[in-house]
Amino acid sequence: MRIAIYDTTLRDGSQGEGVNFSLQDKLLLTKRLDEIGIDYIEGGYPLSNPKDAEYFQAVQQLPLSHAKVVAFGMTRKKNTTPDNDTGLKALIAAQTPVVTIVGKTWDFHVTNVLGTSLEENLRMIADSITFCRQQGREVFYDAEHFFDGYRANAEYALRTLQTAAAAGASVVILCDTNGGTMPERIAEVVQQVRRELPCDVGIHCHNDCDLAVANSLAAVRAGATQVQGTINGLGERCGNVDLISVIANLALKYQYDVLKPGCLQRLTETSRYVYELANMNFRTGQPFVGQSAFAHKGGMHTHAVAKDPSTYEHINPEAVGNERRILVSELSGQSTILTKTAKYDIHHDKALMAKILHEVQELENKGYEFEAAEASFDLLVRKIAKLHKPWEVQNKLRLYKPWFERISYRVNIEARADGEPITEATVRLKIHGQIEHTASTGDGPVNALDGALRKALLPYFPRLHEMHLVDYKVRVVNPRAGTAARVRVVIESRDATDVWGTVGVSENVIEASWLALVDSIEYKLFKDVERRAGEL
Repeated sequence: MRIAIYDTTLRDGSQGEGVNFSLQDKLLLTKRLDEIGIDYIEGGYPLSNPKDAEYFQAVQQLPLSHAKVVAFGMTRKKNTTPDNDTGLKALIAAQTPVVTIVGKTWDFHVTNVLGTSLEENLRMIADSITFCRQQGREVFYDAEHFFDGYRANAEYALRTLQTAAAAGASVVILCDTNGGTMPERIAEVVQQVRRELPCDVGIHCHNDCDLAVANSLAAVRAGATQVQGTINGLGERCGNVDLISVIANLALKYQYDVLKPGCLQRLTETSRYVYELANMNFRTGQPFVGQSAFAHKGGMHTHAVAKDPSTYEHINPEAVGNERRILVSELSGQSTILTKTAKYDIHHDKALMAKILHEVQELENKGYEFEAAEASFDLLVRKIAKLHKPWEVQNKLRLYKPWFERISYRVNIEARADGEPITEATVRLKIHGQIEHTASTGDGPVNALDGALRKALLPYFPRLHEMHLVDYKVRVVNPRAGTAARVRVVIESRDATDVWGTVGVSENVIEASWLALVDSIEYKLFKDVERRAGEL
């Protein structure tokens, strides 16, 4: 049996404190979630802000292979008609195949928050769903505060669901909006509701009692066929249910059908990708995908795991794309390196794999992370392969060569009393034996450096004009060092066909930015060469 997974990271997740996705972030995450087989991706509320409206226009150009994009909105306003309601018209204008409408279930909210009658609230639900169905949309109905409403007035709460189903909602989702319901109550109520409704039932849990995963699983076991949540449990207050844990438990513990075949192994990668997009630190103790989820340190644990990992592990970590870590002897990372290098067809060379693993571990100790910087990892593999029996691997991947040599760079920031600071960068490079000395101003040091680099390189590599930076993130990796702390810079770049990430680490934020910039440009140049070779 398949359980539909409905991701609301881009809307409900972005309501979490400190979480803010750019338009490019939202599109990148949509593509990534589609690749692994998420069934529904809620892109946002098209009437709430210009970015969400732009998203629904831009996402139509993404060639999604599995997921359906969903626009989120509310029931019509009281005492109006659907065709005059700006929110509903915005939902239709988003041109998504599915819309989700949230409505009031708790009589207390109807009278005290909406300020309307219980009967008018039912008409608002029915009119809104009917209107969207008439426009050719599939409609999901989110019953907000359902479990609180059912406890306060079960008869009315159930009437709201029956009204939604009668109006044409294909799934009615029971929301534990305040996150205060216990698992046994969730199961009991879902069973009761299933007997009263002709349509499917879904579950949407918040984590205020740290029970969102348990509640979601209890709902599924009681008959729910759709789970709504966010990657890593992002969301307001204590967050939403963590879809990473929900998916892993459904697939591995209950053998439900979720995601695309073979994509369960991408859960760790997906989790870390979202953390990087949100510019958040990984949660090391996160179940299934955390760096410590399968870490063993000292004493009888490591001794037992060496004999049989099942002695202290409930699943094989590779099942979710994670890895076992024996902290005393630092035996970690083998599965990740093998996965990342599979496309190069060099994984049978154990000595080369060992060298790559060693270098990755050394760099990670310095603060590097390659989960959202696969272009930097690609270049690292080329560099190591060049030094390791290059005659044996040169036919399997194009070996690294420097496209240009840095002689020096300088960044000058001039603060004037009468306006914004002025930033100027100068670079001196050796390209094909020629010295190029260029300068550029910019909005900041990275923008100025990027401009100076382009001026020097474009005459030699004109396809660089297709490439531009779409995101830039900085994180302190050893904050206890104070102002001498190392920083990690992650840059996302794109051209006409691809988006890629690169990383640089240094105690100097400008140098870290330079390293990430150079990796980004070199990756673009390698990519263009290999594409041309493939066309010949």
